[in-house]
Amino acid sequence: MHEVVLLLETDPGQGLAAQEVTRRQAQFGANILPRSRSGGIARKLARQFNNPLVYVLLAAAAVTTVLGEYLDSGVILAVVLINTLIGFVQEVRAEAALDALHNLVRTRAVVIRTGQRLEVPSEDLVPGDLVLLEAGDKVPADIRLVRLSGLRVDESALTGESESVAKDEVVLPPTTPVADRRNMAYSGTLVTAGAGAGVIVAIGGGTELGEIHRLMGAVRPVATPLTQKLARFSMTLTVAILALAAVSFAAGVARGQPPAQMFTAAVALAVGAIPEGLPAAVTVTLAIGVRRMARRRAVVRRLPVVETLGSTTVICSDKTGTFTENQMTVRSLWTPSANYVVTGSGYDPEGHILLPGEDAGAGAPQAEHDAALYWSLLAGGACNDAKVIREGHVWQAQGDPTEAAMLVAAGKGGVDVAAFLSANPRINTRPFTSELQYMATLHSAGSTGGSGVVLVKGAAERVLELCESQMDSDGRSRPLARQVVLNAVHHFSETGLRVLATATMQLPPETAFEGATLRQMTLTGLQAMFDPPREAAAAAVRACHQAGVAVKMITGDHVGTAATIAEAVGLTANREDRTALTGAELDAIPAAQLPQAVEHATVFARVSPEQKLRLIGALQSLGHVAAMTGDGVNDAPALRQANVGIAMGRSGTEVAKEAADIVLTDDDFATIEAAVEEGRNVFDNLTKFIVWTLPTNMGEGLVILVAILIGATLPILPTQILWINMTTAVALGLMLAFEPKEPGLMSRPPRAPDRPLLTWTLTLRIMLVSTLLVAGTWWIFELELVGGASLAEARTAAVNLFVAVELFYLFSCRSLTRSPWRIGFFSNRWVILGVLVQTAGQLAITYIPVMNELFHTAPISLESWVRILGIAVLASLVVAVDKRFRRSAF
Repeated sequence: MHEVVLLLETDPGQGLAAQEVTRRQAQFGANILPRSRSGGIARKLARQFNNPLVYVLLAAAAVTTVLGEYLDSGVILAVVLINTLIGFVQEVRAEAALDALHNLVRTRAVVIRTGQRLEVPSEDLVPGDLVLLEAGDKVPADIRLVRLSGLRVDESALTGESESVAKDEVVLPPTTPVADRRNMAYSGTLVTAGAGAGVIVAIGGGTELGEIHRLMGAVRPVATPLTQKLARFSMTLTVAILALAAVSFAAGVARGQPPAQMFTAAVALAVGAIPEGLPAAVTVTLAIGVRRMARRRAVVRRLPVVETLGSTTVICSDKTGTFTENQMTVRSLWTPSANYVVTGSGYDPEGHILLPGEDAGAGAPQAEHDAALYWSLLAGGACNDAKVIREGHVWQAQGDPTEAAMLVAAGKGGVDVAAFLSANPRINTRPFTSELQYMATLHSAGSTGGSGVVLVKGAAERVLELCESQMDSDGRSRPLARQVVLNAVHHFSETGLRVLATATMQLPPETAFEGATLRQMTLTGLQAMFDPPREAAAAAVRACHQAGVAVKMITGDHVGTAATIAEAVGLTANREDRTALTGAELDAIPAAQLPQAVEHATVFARVSPEQKLRLIGALQSLGHVAAMTGDGVNDAPALRQANVGIAMGRSGTEVAKEAADIVLTDDDFATIEAAVEEGRNVFDNLTKFIVWTLPTNMGEGLVILVAILIGATLPILPTQILWINMTTAVALGLMLAFEPKEPGLMSRPPRAPDRPLLTWTLTLRIMLVSTLLVAGTWWIFELELVGGASLAEARTAAVNLFVAVELFYLFSCRSLTRSPWRIGFFSNRWVILGVLVQTAGQLAITYIPVMNELFHTAPISLESWVRILGIAVLASLVVAVDKRFRRSAF
């Protein structure tokens, strides 16, 4: 500590002089996190156009503009604008995450300057300032503690530690991990008990919180599997369309056709081959997934991650507040005469204290029958500075979580702590310190007169040193059975529980309340507690494992506590499972071996924010699609690095929520499993749309190509192609976005990240349907002409054939492996509605004069309709046979 004072040239008693503060403010700047901006609005918007899918859309808009179809061009540009805005909002939201960190450190602080106590804005603090801390304060900077009294700090948001940390002035080695530096108080953490003073050693970007800010700024969100696959698909499609158009133009010119006419034909081919409805289908399908997930208590902040959840291969979850309730709970009680089980969870007062196997409705509270239990609960509740309050439907602790747990346990046992304190007010207190390892309170004897009552709680081994007797259930004192008590402590500790002992004594009149007099105490009991796992966590972990999704725990807490929770939720078979690694062990692993070590391990304890980033990166290097859950500031960089960042809505910090892609409104790990299911359904529906729409685009392009190669009249005009593409995409294709989940969705293994958007089996099916469309179109076009129909009537028949085949094929695409009858023909009523709307549209374009003029169509006969429907039914039967024989390929 002396070295710190010398290096910072400060006075641990008087603080800095005013002139020195001014000089250091000019030298070091304000105590705020540095802001970084990635350019203005125009630059952010321009970056959103750097995407192959956008290039395809812009090409489609340019082509339709050349054709004079300004309305269609406007629609396509509107889709581009929507996609651009979505990307722009995401980038702005990323900056909002950094802004939330700025707000976290803004507070007011009490300092000593030139010997005077002052309250100043936290931005004005400088290295060397002497800061005073007390319960309820937010720590304004990184502080080396110089003196303290029972100081405890909640560092869970920074380190993941589930319990508040008792601080100490001890000198520690420089290599001590952040979570174990008991002599430091860190910026953004919260003082829960006691008081202290310390010298600021780091401000702004130099603090541990500033390091997290730097990590968040350096992380670039990973492209989602859907974005990557659509980018590759779009690039391939663009090259194919341009090549096909060029071949058709060259072939026509080589045959002696006028170049202008061939250019128009090549443009028509490109218009037919570009799937204009694909971006709209992607957006709508994702939006429907967002709505469904919201109903299941998962709020999506970034649209493409809906599908990414379905591709997730590993979920890396924080422990505190994710697998657990983030509320310390007394689980077991031991007295010299009995063991008790405590029901209920968290800070909710609902619960009972029962003997093993006892029914909750059996008689009066146990504390009325066991004096030792009564005094143990009273010591835990009255020798206590915490409060438990109700905020809405949630009970919250004010103060130390351990003390809050003991206060709740007293209430469950029927002990009226408030009545005791009213009759026996607290006279004096010996606060908990790292040296004492216990807290003691002295209470007046009340109206009965006599001696005062001393209540003590603290570390079991330390309290045992103060005791010479133990209390029986009848209230009598008997000699202390020290080894029996230690065996009970060892048993609780082995199961990952934190154990505190309680004791009491009558302080004789005129006796000083000090350590020397607290040597003849009577042990009343032990209280064993932990942060309990969420009720649905174990079932959710089993469901994830069944779906082929690995689950790993990443926490800043102790390895023993993490192993206990891991066993409770089914991550490991037992606490001796050696698939746990600590942060120190991770640092010792060579970079080349880290991915395999991370793949093998299940639990990671005492890890720092930077190590969490390395873990996520190691998993991603193995090809994993990683989801990361968390609620603290320390989780924010990893939430941004992960393919899917998931924050807790209730207990999560604003920093974590802003950095995440999804926020769980119920903080329940089980909701993640439901979200994965919805994500898989979204990808299924997108695949169904693509398999449905591509045969039409390929068929239209091939029809034009064949006409050019053989020098025949075009069976379908460019304007008619646009009608087919735009109306069927909206009325028919988008209805697949509403398709319900198929059975066995969560029994499949995750999709391999490198698996293409379209498998070879689906590609063959697309080619089959495209061939049927080309053959059917030319057959009916030529048949109509031979039968005496006009060119307009023949083209109208060809247009209606395309739509009819698409309509029948739509029912087949509702499932890629099952027949529409097996999944329920009417289970998606939106499809039926879409069919009716599209049918009305085809009748309009065929028989309404205005539509005939706009799209160069003409009314056709009933015989033509019969032929059209016959070809559509035949095509549907061929697809059904293909689906049956290729089902095993899925």
